[in-house]
Amino acid sequence: MSALPEPSSVVMLPTGVGDLAIRRTPTRGSGRHEPAVLVHGLGGNAMNWLDLAEGLADRLDCVAVDLPGFGSSPPPPDSDYSIAAHMRAAAAVAETLFPGQPVHLFGNSMGGAISVQLAARRPELVRTVCLVSPALPDGRLRSTNVQIPVMAMPMVGRFMFDRLARVGPEQRVRATFEMVFADPAAVPAQRRAEAEAEARRRDDLPWVGEAFIGSARSLLSTYLDRGPERPWKLAADIAVPTLLVYGHQDKLVHVSSARRAIAAFQSAHVMVIPDSGHVAMMEHPELVDRWWREFLGGSPDPVHTQD
Repeated sequence: MSALPEPSSVVMLPTGVGDLAIRRTPTRGSGRHEPAVLVHGLGGNAMNWLDLAEGLADRLDCVAVDLPGFGSSPPPPDSDYSIAAHMRAAAAVAETLFPGQPVHLFGNSMGGAISVQLAARRPELVRTVCLVSPALPDGRLRSTNVQIPVMAMPMVGRFMFDRLARVGPEQRVRATFEMVFADPAAVPAQRRAEAEAEARRRDDLPWVGEAFIGSARSLLSTYLDRGPERPWKLAADIAVPTLLVYGHQDKLVHVSSARRAIAAFQSAHVMVIPDSGHVAMMEHPELVDRWWREFLGGSPDPVHTQD
């Protein structure tokens, strides 16, 4: 794309689980566009999918959701920030906008964990799954991903979040980009400015800390789950075609998780991008776009490393 697309307008969608903010990318071309729902990660928002959704707009009707308490969505009426509640929110978007039509489901990081829950528990709603660095348990705790369990600790998490909130939005965005991008210097100035504006806007919202900490605690609880609904067991229940995209320079989800994904999912294809971090759909949207199309066309190779 020669020019970066501008964010589509926020629309408030009434659903059975409360109002949810969505961004719907205008479709291109004629003919039928299959529905897609895109789910962001912890601390993210619908704009994380902007460039990938724009690329796919000739084929998909892409709707990116702000999960309850994130982006422009208000907090949930019951203050439930569990992964299960976020799953119900994503399901509500699909059911409200695309009744009777299974969707192509995209999820990044925590959104990947939510997507696994949705595809396993509500298979009638899902046509295919694309997971970008999904937050699934891998048993590895490194200095670069220790913040999730620390944020989930009672009292400590609140203290750390409040301390972080006192840092200016520019510094917070810079730190986030350094964490999730392999090359933060390559982030276009427009995308950096959008992220800083969003950080400033959310500074005035009283539920931001509760949404982040509550979601982090629930995500961590799924890592520790040893029961029949543990994440990897749910992954094994997903029968639809599943594409997993990993970044070799991901500081949060280790690329070795790709091996477990191949073994766990019934119909998995894996793409590894050597020069990508945690948000490949933002860092390399054109590669994710291209590989998704090849994957949907029936690529015979279950594991692919982008050269």
